[in-house]
Amino acid sequence: MTTDADDASPYDTRLNILYPAGEVIDVPALVKANTHPWYNQTLCAVNESVVRLGVLHGEYHWHHHETEDEFFFVVSGRFLIDLEGRTVELGPGQGFVVTKGLRHRPRAPEKTVVLMVETASIVPTGS
Repeated sequence: MTTDADDASPYDTRLNILYPAGEVIDVPALVKANTHPWYNQTLCAVNESVVRLGVLHGEYHWHHHETEDEFFFVVSGRFLIDLEGRTVELGPGQGFVVTKGLRHRPRAPEKTVVLMVETASIVPTGS
């Protein structure tokens, strides 16, 4: 995991909050500006949670979050979440909660835009 862009990492994970409360969040501009195949940017904080934008193509590693649930909502593209024993497939307008402790591997077979809601303390790369 990185907190800023890192060419050595397969992921571009940015944990800084990009937009304070009261500002308009321009998701299409961020999607257009992105060039990394696995880009994850924290957009804003909502109470003790954060909303993150993922612009994804490829696969993440298998991991879990011991004490936090994770919500994925697909804006565009196709998103797969491998769980032990099954795969959940999501398209635009669909969402899914991965419950705490559940081992999973997100995948995007094509460029996919996802919004994630999770606690601010979550480590995106998991355990």
